[in-house]
Amino acid sequence: MLKLFKNLQKKDIPYAIICVALIVFQVWLELKMPDYMSNITQLVQTRASSMTSILKEGGYMLLCALGSLLSACIVGYFTANISASFSMKTREKIFRKVESLGMEEVKKFSPSSLITRTTNDVTQVEMLIGMGLQLMIKAPITAVWAITKILNKSIEWSAITAIAVVILLIVISVLMAIVMPRFKIVQKLIDKVNLVTRENLTGIRVVRAFNAEDYQEEKFEKVNNDLTRTQMFNQKAFNILNPIMYLVMYFLTLSIYFVGAILIDAASLSNKIVLFGDMIVFSSYAMQVIMSFLMLAMIFMMLPRADVSAKRINEVLDAKISIKDGDITENKNNITGTIEFQNVSFKYPDADEYILKDISFTAKKGETVAFIGSTGSGKSTLINLIPRFYDATDGKILINGIDVRDYNENYLHDIIGYVPQKAVMFSGTVSSNVAYGETRKSKPNKKKIEEAVKVSQAYEFVSKLDKKYDSHIAQGGTNISGGQKQRLSIARAIARDPEIYIFDDTFSALDYKTDLILRKELKKYTKDATSLIVAQRIGTIMHADKIIVLDKGKCVGIGTHKELLKKCKVYKEIALSQITEEELNNA
Repeated sequence: MLKLFKNLQKKDIPYAIICVALIVFQVWLELKMPDYMSNITQLVQTRASSMTSILKEGGYMLLCALGSLLSACIVGYFTANISASFSMKTREKIFRKVESLGMEEVKKFSPSSLITRTTNDVTQVEMLIGMGLQLMIKAPITAVWAITKILNKSIEWSAITAIAVVILLIVISVLMAIVMPRFKIVQKLIDKVNLVTRENLTGIRVVRAFNAEDYQEEKFEKVNNDLTRTQMFNQKAFNILNPIMYLVMYFLTLSIYFVGAILIDAASLSNKIVLFGDMIVFSSYAMQVIMSFLMLAMIFMMLPRADVSAKRINEVLDAKISIKDGDITENKNNITGTIEFQNVSFKYPDADEYILKDISFTAKKGETVAFIGSTGSGKSTLINLIPRFYDATDGKILINGIDVRDYNENYLHDIIGYVPQKAVMFSGTVSSNVAYGETRKSKPNKKKIEEAVKVSQAYEFVSKLDKKYDSHIAQGGTNISGGQKQRLSIARAIARDPEIYIFDDTFSALDYKTDLILRKELKKYTKDATSLIVAQRIGTIMHADKIIVLDKGKCVGIGTHKELLKKCKVYKEIALSQITEEELNNA
C-alpha cells in the first residue's frame, strides 16, 4: 500500500499538511465544546449566574461547531483533490506499464484482470485515501486527546471506558481476521465477471447464431452469484459491527450516568454540582473516544479491500518486462529491407515443446517471401518474432544486419508495416484509422491516406460512404464488413511507407478478384520494400519470389512455386488440395 503513495504528486504534499493542521484544529474545537457544556451546566445550577454568562458560553460552543464544520469542508475539498489526483496518476502509470508489457505478461494477467486493476482496484485505493486521510488522522488524535482529558476525572469512569474500548478492539480484530482473506476472492471474482461479460460481447454474433444465450446466461449467473455471495458475507460480517458499536456506546453512557448517580449521591453538597458537571463532560469525551473507534472501524471496513487492490496494482507496476528495449535508433549499415533468420527456435514461456525449430532463411530488399503450412505449423508465430511480440528462444533474427533485440522498439516498429491476422479498427474515422500511430517521418497527410486507400482497394467502398474519409468507424469496425476492415488495415501499413511489410493471413476475407488486383497494385507500390506474407491460399503466394513451407514447426521447403512443386511433397499436397494438377501446371 505504502509503495503506491509515491504516486502522490508534489503539489499534493502542501494540501496534505494543511489537512493535518485543520484536522488537529477541528479535533481541538470538538473537544472544547464539552468544557463549555460543563460551564453552562454549572452556571444553570448556580443562583448567582447571569443569562449573559450562559449565552456567552453557548456562543463559544456555537463558534466551535461552526469552526469544526468549516474545517471539515476545507479538508473534504483538499482530500478529494488529493485522491482524484492520485487515482489519475496511478491509472496513467498502469496504462503505460500495460503498453510496455510483452505478450507473455499480458497473457499472464489476462486482459479482463488488467481492466479491473486499472478501474475497480484504483477506485478502492482512491476511496481509502479520500476518506482515510480524514478519518485515519482524526480518529487516533481524537481518541488520545479525549483519553488524556478524562484520565484525571474518575477512576471508575475511566475503567468503564477502558472495558468498552477493549470490547470494540476484540470485535474489530475478529471481523478483520474473518473478512480479510475474502476480499482477495472478491477482486478475483470481479475479474471473472469482466471476463465473461467481455467474452459475451465480443462473441455476440456466435452466441446468437448458435442459440447459446441460455448457456452464456448460466455462465454469467454462476460467477455473478459467487461474487454476490462473497460480497454479501463480507457486508453481513461488517454489519454486525454497527449494532455492537452503538450497543457499547449506549451501555457506556448508561454506565457513566449510573456510576455518576452513585458518586453524586455519596458526595457532599458542595461537590455535587462539580461531579455533575464532570459527569456531563466525561460522557461527552467518552462518546468522542467511542466515535473515534467507530471512525477507525469504517477505515477497517475499507482497508482490507484497498490493501488487496493495492497489491494487485503493484503486481502490474512491478512486473518484469521480458522484452528488453535496445539502444539502436538508426540504421548505420548500408543495407535496408533485409531480414535474416539464423537457426531460430521458439517455444512459449512455460511450454515444454518448441513451436519453431531451427528456422533459417534470408529475405532481401524488394523480395516477396511467403509462408505456407498446415494450421498450427507456426507461420504466425514466426513472423510475430520479427516485431518482437516475443523473442526467439534460440538463434538470431537480423534486420539490416542488426539483431532485432538491439533495436529500440519504437524504431524497429517504425520500419515495419504490420497487418495482423485479425483486422483491428479503432473508434474514429476512415482517415484516423489509416493514419494511425506515430512514424519517424511526418504523419501521413490527406494525399498519402488517399493513395494508401486506393492501393489497398478500399476506395471502392470508402467513396460510397456518406462522408468518405471522414466517415465514422465504430470501435472494432463493427459497422463495416470483414473484407473492408482488412483492406483498411492494409492501407494503414501502406501509409507508413515502411521498409518491411508483414501480412499475417490478411487476404483471407477478400474475394479472389479483389485479392488478385490488390496483390498486383501492392507489388508495384512496395517494389522497394520487403514483403512477408502468411497465407493459406496457393493463389495468393504462388508468384512470390520465395516460398517457405512449414510443417510442425520445421522448415521443409524453400523455393519458388515451380521449384517446390517438384521437390516439396508437403507443398504439393497443399496445392493439390486447393487447385487441380492441370491448373498447377498452367500457373
